[in-house]
Formats: sequence, C-alpha cells, structure tokens
Amino acid sequence: MFMGEFQHSIDDKGRIIIPAKFRDLLGSSFVVTRGLDQCLFVYPMQEWEVLEQKLKALPLMKSDARAFTRFFFSGATECEWDKQGRVNLPGNLRQYAKLEKDCVVLGVSNRVEIWSKDIWEQYFQQSEDTFNEIAEKLVDFNFDL
Repeated sequence: MFMGEFQHSIDDKGRIIIPAKFRDLLGSSFVVTRGLDQCLFVYPMQEWEVLEQKLKALPLMKSDARAFTRFFFSGATECEWDKQGRVNLPGNLRQYAKLEKDCVVLGVSNRVEIWSKDIWEQYFQQSEDTFNEIAEKLVDFNFDL
C-alpha cells in the first residue's frame, strides 16, 4: 500500500525522484498517466492491468465511457527508473499537471500521485473544509473510519 506525502522537485530535464519505499512497491516498470484533479497517477503494472480490465468493461456505446477511456489511455506511458532512482516524466504529462519545479508525491492506497506543489496546496485548502462532509457521505456506503 502507498501512503504518505513527500516534497520533491523536478529538474530541467523533467526527472523527479520518487521516495525509495514507493520505488520498491512500483517495481522496475510502471505506468504514469493523467490523473484526476490535474495530477499524475502512477500505477504498478499489476494495478494498471486491473484498471485496464475495468476500463475495457465500460460500455463502448456510452460517450462518457469512451471519453474517459481516451483521456486515461492516451496519456499513459510505461516508465522505468534511471540509475539515480528518478523517473523522466514526458512533457505532455508535465504540462497537464503543471509540473515545473516544486512537487508533492502522495501515496494513495494502490497508486502514487504527483502534484504541482501549488495545485496540491490549493486543492487541499479548498477541500479541507469538506472532509467532514465527505466522511459523513461515506457512511452511506457502509464505510467506517
């Protein structure tokens, strides 16, 4: 399981160091794609394969399903670590997530998220007031914190 929040920076060549404990869980090859809320999602291969099967099961005749599948797969790229434990993020993904210098790397259960520090701080600040409301709604799903 991925968990925690880490501050990192991205270099001029688009490389970022991912925390060692995340690298171990991601393995030697993993997938980076556009995430929701203007961040990047990073999946170990086995989690990516599970997600791929779920997306393949979406109804092709529904425009929303086609649009989401396109969004998710068109941005996906298989990545590997360099010798210093960095990953080189493609330009289109850096541009999507507005990754320029200061970044936040989050562990979120089955995936890692990479955020621009400014966007993460803004998202967290806006969401902080609604976390209690969200938790109350999750009770409707028999989810107990």
